[in-house]
Parts: sequence; structure tokens; C-alpha cells
Amino acid sequence: MEKINRTLKRLASNESFQKRYEQQRRQVLENPDIQAFLAQHQNEIDQSMIDKSMSKLYEYTNQSKECHKCESLDSCINFMKGYHPELVLSRNSIDVVYKRCPRKIMADEKKKNEKLIKSLYVPRDILEATFEDFEGDSGRLDAGDKAATFLMNYEAGKKPKGLFLYGKFGVGKSYLLGAIANELAKKQISSMIVYVPELLREMKSSIADSTLNEKIEALKREPILMLDDIGAEAVSSWTRDEVLGPILQFRMLESLPTFFTSNFNFGELEHHLTYSQRGEEEKMKARRIMERIRSLSVPVMVDGPNRRE
Repeated sequence: MEKINRTLKRLASNESFQKRYEQQRRQVLENPDIQAFLAQHQNEIDQSMIDKSMSKLYEYTNQSKECHKCESLDSCINFMKGYHPELVLSRNSIDVVYKRCPRKIMADEKKKNEKLIKSLYVPRDILEATFEDFEGDSGRLDAGDKAATFLMNYEAGKKPKGLFLYGKFGVGKSYLLGAIANELAKKQISSMIVYVPELLREMKSSIADSTLNEKIEALKREPILMLDDIGAEAVSSWTRDEVLGPILQFRMLESLPTFFTSNFNFGELEHHLTYSQRGEEEKMKARRIMERIRSLSVPVMVDGPNRRE
């Protein structure tokens, strides 16, 4: 068997091999990211380091950065799925290290939150919702337009208010939340949809396993929070004042976008929150919650036929 050194020497002397190598080398060194890195470290890098590190530079150029070449985390093309390359100086050479890509960071965060809040799980049709399938009849056009405006403003670096989508059963309020969440995900922006009645039931059971505060903190700090079907829950003073209150207060102070869906308008929801399961009337506490909801969201009526029938 031919020794490896002899094989390499023979290949190096081959004219077509040399041409391919020089072409590949040129393409690597013309890569904008490579040029930017070499310019940034021009006082630390010499020609011999570049020559010695050519295989690493080639490896870097063939990987996807910031998920640009990948349609999803599952279809990641990189050597390490969910990790993208970064050039670093290592002693007398250039090396490649791999760090979590934006989609991997989002997926890990979602898994962490799902472990905390099981009520994150929503019906499949909501998870797969798109604006293309959000039928634009007259009763839903305004909601669709305002959702699109929110997305444009948020992407532009602003902190717009969320939407308070209210209307009858089955008109597409929750579906629109899913469409917004999926548009945000395409831009690597994290959001969380929570079904409120299930959330509040779970919060009560969380007292026993000491995870209550951790769950509340996760909801407080989520970049974009979507509270689905608020008003469908049975009101208790504790869930209203010790769970919803602190979450909404923090998000209001931090200007964190928050969405709501409800079968009630603002006035009807305030009436619902006024009376607890025990029949107590607590108008000031209900008004305090509504003040936060009004501060966080713009009311939008969603109308039309019941699409669940």
C-alpha cells in the first residue's frame, strides 16, 4: 500500500488537483465572513497561519451561520445539528468552535418552559396556523391587519402593545395567536401561548412541588406572552391577585408585549373578574387587573361564523 506522504506528494504535483485547490482556496479567502475575521485580526495573523488553517477556513465556509441555509432545526446542514461555527484564534492557528444557533436556543428555551408549564400545549391546528389560512372576511380583516402591524413594528425594534382579541366562540382568535407565534418563530423570536384555565389549575397544584415561583417568573419574562381564553376560568382571589396580578404588573412595567383572547370585551371581563368563586365582590382588585390588561393590549373585535361547527 502506498504510504500517505507519498500519495499526498503525488496529488500535490498533479496539475488538475493544484487548479482545484487554488480555486477552492480563492473562494474561501473571498468569503465575506473570512475577510472580516482576517481584517479584525490582521495584527495577529500572518500568511503561514492562513495556509496552516485552510482546512478549518474551508470547514467554516461550508457550514450554515445564523440558520441562513437551514429551513428548520431538524433540517440543519451543519456537522453538529443546532450548532453554528465561529472562527477563533488558537495559539498559532485559526480554529472553528461551534455554538448554539438561534433556532437551537429557541428550541432549548421552549423545552425548558414546557417542563415548567404543561399548559403550553395547544391544539395542533393552532401550532400550525398561518396568516395564509386566516380567512380574511370583513369580521377578521381588522384583527389580521393589526397583527401584521405588530409584527412589522416589533421587528423594527419597537415594543408595541399586544392585542386583546375578543369575540364569540370559534371565530379564530386562538388561531390568529398561533399565526403570529409562527411568524415570530421564522424570525427567531421566542413567544409562548398559554391556555389560561389550564394554567391557573396548574398553578394551584404547583404549590405542593414548590415550582410556583419558577413558573410565574417564566411567564413574567417571556419576550412575547399570549394568554389564550382569559375569562373562561373560574375566578379565585388567589389566582387573580397572586398569579395573574404579578405577571401582568411585571410585563406592564417592562413593556413586554402581551396578547389575550377572550369571549368577553373589557367591560364584561372586568365584571367576570370582580366576583370570585366564593361570591365575594372585589371591584377594586378586578379594576386593577383590567388596568394592566388595558395598558398591555389594544382591544380588537374578531367576528364571523363559528368555524368549529
